[in-house]
Amino acid sequence: MPKSEVERNVAEKYEDDSDMAEKYEIDHMQDVGQHEVLAAEQQGLKRDLRLRHMIMIAISGTIGTGLFLTSGSTIATAGPGGALLAYAVIGVWLVFVCQAIGEIATLLPLPGAFNAWGGRVFDEAFSFQMTWMYFINWALTIPAELSASAVIVGFWLPKDSTFPAWVVPLIIIIIMIFINLVGVKAYGELEYWFSVLKVLTIIMFIICGILVDAGVIGGVKYGMNAWHIEGAPFKGGFMGFITTLVAVGYSYGGTEMTGVTAAESRNPHKHVPKAVNTVLIRIAFFYIVSIFLLGSIVENNDPQLLNNSGSAATAPFTIVFAKAGISAAANYMNAVVFTSVFSAINSDFYVATRMLLSLARNGWAHKSIGYTNSRGVPLVALAIVTACSCLSMITIFVGSGVVFEWFVSIIGSIIFQSWILILFLHFRFRYCWRAQGRPVSDLPYVSWGYPYGNILGAVIGVLCIIATCYLSVINPPRSPGAGADAEAMEKYKKERDSYAQGLLGAWFPWVMSAILFFSYKFVRKTKLIKAEDADLDTGRFIPSESDKEDLKPHGPLWKRIVKFLI
Repeated sequence: MPKSEVERNVAEKYEDDSDMAEKYEIDHMQDVGQHEVLAAEQQGLKRDLRLRHMIMIAISGTIGTGLFLTSGSTIATAGPGGALLAYAVIGVWLVFVCQAIGEIATLLPLPGAFNAWGGRVFDEAFSFQMTWMYFINWALTIPAELSASAVIVGFWLPKDSTFPAWVVPLIIIIIMIFINLVGVKAYGELEYWFSVLKVLTIIMFIICGILVDAGVIGGVKYGMNAWHIEGAPFKGGFMGFITTLVAVGYSYGGTEMTGVTAAESRNPHKHVPKAVNTVLIRIAFFYIVSIFLLGSIVENNDPQLLNNSGSAATAPFTIVFAKAGISAAANYMNAVVFTSVFSAINSDFYVATRMLLSLARNGWAHKSIGYTNSRGVPLVALAIVTACSCLSMITIFVGSGVVFEWFVSIIGSIIFQSWILILFLHFRFRYCWRAQGRPVSDLPYVSWGYPYGNILGAVIGVLCIIATCYLSVINPPRSPGAGADAEAMEKYKKERDSYAQGLLGAWFPWVMSAILFFSYKFVRKTKLIKAEDADLDTGRFIPSESDKEDLKPHGPLWKRIVKFLI
């Protein structure tokens, strides 16, 4: 059968690399048939993720330590109303970010996901910068989560224990290596069951919280009293509200992983839209309801909400369970938090290796990093990510809690940057699609709310980023002078460290991104891609007849409704 023009273009692209050309032909013939042309970064990967994996991976990436350990600090800082508003506002922004991801990832399920779209519709330097920044995000998240794991396990150890803290991260790293060597199916299966545990815990918390708030259990009726104490409901006013935004962004971070996992989904046309639509409803329910109940039961001036130790003993969910009279609450929550951290690290390894794979396959890192074995595992990328994870050994000696706080500042800001750039790329994608004379109805999934939802999300995103940068430069610490006592100097040092942390977190992503973008543009002399020339076909998923049949509704109406809800 004669090759299509697109196939000939791909063949010419790899004509100087016989190994890549041969691999392309094999994968092309065996996996996708004559009508689908793989992008370079898709080759060698296995489509082994099912719908239940995709949905639970997105849930798992969002529900973790951010909700279980640090959500209380948002109430302590902004009050119950301020915290609830922060989660709602960031949640609205995220809704439209995920819709943008759903529309393009359904059409082009690339392992680089949204990071790779810039090279198709805007400028190759844009994709280079975004992919490297997203890799840095997850490369920092791994040691942050690993350092947190040492703190969590320390909860079960006696105070005078000599157990070395570095052993816990080392064991987890070894387990992660074995999980990743098995393949993407093992990753998906583990994430599914870890997510089930987290979802069950939140459902238990919501039921327990309602009963405690109503006074059915625990012996005290709380109602809305905590919303009427001094400082509530908006503690600290507008400044208190914007101070919590980065922490809230960190809590929500990971939802965008649906775009990355699309590359290894068995049927992206079915799985990606289902994931972005149903997960958003569940996340909104889990977060908004949980924060409302927590803010209603625990007063914002309760020192336990800050949870400075990062321990499950004073975690916000534990406080509510304890008020319900559940004596084993702390141990149970510590176990849940530990599995959440383990699950998060599992996802971190997956995403970081796929980002390295995308970098290598697109020529933005050494090509050897793009090697995959017969199970679709990027071995060299896995080795590099493992080396990055070993940074956690160093951070533990510095202080796990301190390192975690610094990393949260940087990670939260990178997440904000990624979300706002995703919306920009979606606008550009639609412009290119129209410029090529393609009707929106030809898209396998159309994001709802476009363009007004994207505009609203972009406005929220820009305001959040401006607020974060503003907070980082106001109120610099003042030295108490040479004659100050030890207590004053200690306070000054803490304020100085906090100020430096804020500056680094707010500005690092933008300074680093500018360096990556302009240096690549200067070296490679890249130009803005014309809308008419944008490549919207290479790597496009073409469903088989069985895939098309799978897209059709099956079973009675009541069963389809239940499946949609759960």
